[in-house]
Amino acid sequence: MSASPLHQTAAHPVLQPKGGLQPQGVLKLEGVEKSFGANKVLQGVDLSISAGEIVVLMGANGAGKSTLVKIIAGVHDADTGSIALDGVAFNPSSPAEAIRSGVCIVHQSINDGVAPDLSVAQNLLLDRLCNGETGFFFTPGKARKEAQTIAATLELDLDLDRPVRELNLADRQLVSISRALAQNPKLLILDEPTSSLSQREAERLFTIVEGLRASGVAILYISHRMSDIRRLADRIIALRDGRITGTFEKPLNYEAAVNAMLGHGLLATRNQAGERGEHLFEARDIVLKNGSAPFSFALARGEIVALTGLVGTGKSELAECMFGVRKPLAGAFELLGQTYDPANPGEAITQGVFMTAKDRANSSIIPGFNISGNLSLPFLTSFSTAGTLNRLRENQSARTMIDQLDVVCQSEQDMLSALSGGNQQKVVIARWLSQPSRVLVLDEPFQGVDIRARGDIGRKLRETAQERATLILTAELDEALEVADRILVMSNHTIVGEHRTADLDMDALLAQISGASVIAQQAASISDAAHGN
Repeated sequence: MSASPLHQTAAHPVLQPKGGLQPQGVLKLEGVEKSFGANKVLQGVDLSISAGEIVVLMGANGAGKSTLVKIIAGVHDADTGSIALDGVAFNPSSPAEAIRSGVCIVHQSINDGVAPDLSVAQNLLLDRLCNGETGFFFTPGKARKEAQTIAATLELDLDLDRPVRELNLADRQLVSISRALAQNPKLLILDEPTSSLSQREAERLFTIVEGLRASGVAILYISHRMSDIRRLADRIIALRDGRITGTFEKPLNYEAAVNAMLGHGLLATRNQAGERGEHLFEARDIVLKNGSAPFSFALARGEIVALTGLVGTGKSELAECMFGVRKPLAGAFELLGQTYDPANPGEAITQGVFMTAKDRANSSIIPGFNISGNLSLPFLTSFSTAGTLNRLRENQSARTMIDQLDVVCQSEQDMLSALSGGNQQKVVIARWLSQPSRVLVLDEPFQGVDIRARGDIGRKLRETAQERATLILTAELDEALEVADRILVMSNHTIVGEHRTADLDMDALLAQISGASVIAQQAASISDAAHGN
């Protein structure tokens, strides 16, 4: 069998590191420190990455990971310390200068890596165009040919003329990754790159990353996903409170790495199941997509239900139907025994059905608002008298939620854009917990959130679960097992299984998630038909 383009990395023109194979260490930081006012974010960080090595950086939200990356990328200057790239002092004054030096970053916030109003082709060539690397005679035909070559790196099967804003989250992530690879980096920094990818897309990325390692690229991989870490890591570095607290060589000790990251052992975070009350919400014979089977389910007061399945199986579409963003093709919803058919999210909120969207950057936050303003946004009438917003009440509510979810910030007046991704996610969750609801739908609530923050969110969801029904949508099985009383499995836009976590059949659950059970059922049906049964 011939190798696919993904297995020809060493010969691929887009994946060659600048200057060829690098026999020496690529990046070295010594004594790097950074403060913002009185807040010491980095405190004497020493870190090195060699050519052809994948170093995983683990750190809780607020540990200093983003600041460290921004210093390497030329966004911030270090207060003290030194950085060397290939043995030469490295102090980029801008991200463009870092890119020209061979340092490329794929940010956790997808919109930081793409220009939504430009086409896919324009995004793939953006850095070359801005740096003038394309030459004077750069025709549209030549541009398209180069964009097609870059797209082939990730087998990016997209319309190159399509605006990026029209792509789904996973495809935007792949465009961002392809754009970085187009620079032939000698150092590639990947910040939670699989957070929006399906299993198939993640596997495609892993193959490319392994090929880059083989071709001599140094890779700093920031992740909390054990599946990613076990697959890729040559070395793990733990960062806590701005300091390196552990370095772990092969054979890797994952438990020790997590302990170094958190400052304590990884305790069992499974919460005691709540008492299940009456049904608050029911879905009857719902059809999400032409050709998919109808499905039904119910959500009870006091329970937390996880809906899991691979990316692209219909979870987000169901959430949007429940929140009034779209309509199912068939079927009906009931809320408290009455027909529930919201025309828009405003009507859903009025009836007590709240939802956090998966795409935080585009659908859940306003970076230019402070924390208080983001928390109160859907509920302004609750904080207003005679049309005048009561800032005192708004700020008091924000401070309460900041304390309850342990949001790392100076005050409720901090701009949301100043927070780490994990703390932004906590603010999003806090918004919908700040007011009572009947049904709370959370689409990938732990995306970009570290283990400790995930525990904070899970505990708060359990503490407040008794007066509502809670539905959590997640593609990560460990998240579902950690927080849910009951797990529903979605495949091909229909529900194919239901499990109580108290007496779980893991083999059956995994088979349903992978689609193996559906394939087996189809094979059995074909066999029965062939034998006249």
